[in-house]
Amino acid sequence: MKIQIRSGRAALLTLAIGFLLSACGEQEQAAQQNQGEQEPPPQAVEVTEMARQDIPLDKAYPSLLRSDDEVTLVARVTGFLEARLFDPGELVEEGQTLYNIEPDLYQALVNEREADLQSARAEMSRAQRDAQRFQRLLSQNSVSQQQVDEAQAELRVAQARVAQAEAALASANIDLGYAEVKAPVSGMIGLSRINVGNLVSSGTELATITPLDPLEVRFQLPQRDAFELRRQVGDGDSVEDIRATLDVPSLSDSEQAQLEGKLTFLGSRVDEATSTVQASATFPNPQASVLPGQFVRVSLEGLKRFDVLAVPELAVTQALMGPQVFVLDEDNKARSRTVSLGELAGPWQIIREGLETGDRVIVGDPAGIEPGTPIDPREFQGDAGEIVEQAEQEQAEEQAEEQAEAQAAMQDGAPGDEASGSEEGEEDE
Repeated sequence: MKIQIRSGRAALLTLAIGFLLSACGEQEQAAQQNQGEQEPPPQAVEVTEMARQDIPLDKAYPSLLRSDDEVTLVARVTGFLEARLFDPGELVEEGQTLYNIEPDLYQALVNEREADLQSARAEMSRAQRDAQRFQRLLSQNSVSQQQVDEAQAELRVAQARVAQAEAALASANIDLGYAEVKAPVSGMIGLSRINVGNLVSSGTELATITPLDPLEVRFQLPQRDAFELRRQVGDGDSVEDIRATLDVPSLSDSEQAQLEGKLTFLGSRVDEATSTVQASATFPNPQASVLPGQFVRVSLEGLKRFDVLAVPELAVTQALMGPQVFVLDEDNKARSRTVSLGELAGPWQIIREGLETGDRVIVGDPAGIEPGTPIDPREFQGDAGEIVEQAEQEQAEEQAEEQAEAQAAMQDGAPGDEASGSEEGEEDE
């Protein structure tokens, strides 16, 4: 009996030691699992604290190009068209003579009016001498007062005839000037609508001159852009400080596809039908590379959006609930935030709703970041374009590496396939 008791105690002791060793093994395994589930090291990303700022904005507006100084030449006198002194399509200068409409006829009329004027002046001189003589004779009681009055009346009639002759001569000179049709503006002249030798009358259209340098382009601004622009001008800038660029889609492959100019006019009322404000810009066009009638886009540089929240375009990603950005909480962990987007200003994305002043937003490359990811915040230098360019460059490098690896794999696999094929052939033999 004693031997049996001792052997039972030994068995119990062995069982207890087994349970103890098993528990220790489980604790070690749990510790190893906990070590495997530890958080990854924080990811270093640039972070900025949101603050309201003025963002430069580049905008482009469609327009149909036209020359507002275009002039249609019209005959002002009647006569035969004797000469055309230009070639259609050439550039003419202001004051250049373009047509002759019987100038000899109108020169003869001027000479006739000059003779009439000389005759009227001679008659006035005679009437003036008679009036003076009758006045002296009246003081000697040699003539009556009636004769003196008649002499004064004849003098006034002679003076009126002189004035009439002077007016007729001035009118003849004007017609003589109209007999030579001159360019009122500089520009490119079109085809002549009347051939030499035809009879023209006052009001007959002859040709059209289109000024090409400079070009004035009118376009419509959305009322919000116009209000912001007027606010900017009110802050001390001038309308002419706004730089404008004319883009011509039809010349996209040419070096002359763009013209540089400036904004010259901003309207003061909103069109009720279109909710737009009229504006105009002037562009030097010395090479006549752009012609009226073309569809163009007018880009304005120097526009601003005042007192807005904005992040680099790279910081915005798409989620199920819409556009989102990642913000940092108190523990420097990433949290997603759904936002409402405004306009795109170059590399900047304006945020309308979803962010507040003081929020810490991740502006670096959001690749690999998920809600809860620990972040090592780095100071943002404020150059959104540099961040976007760097991300695009890294993406391009990754794509190039993937393509290189794929090509290398294809090259490595081709000989192996041939070798395996030969081995299979040998086995078949």
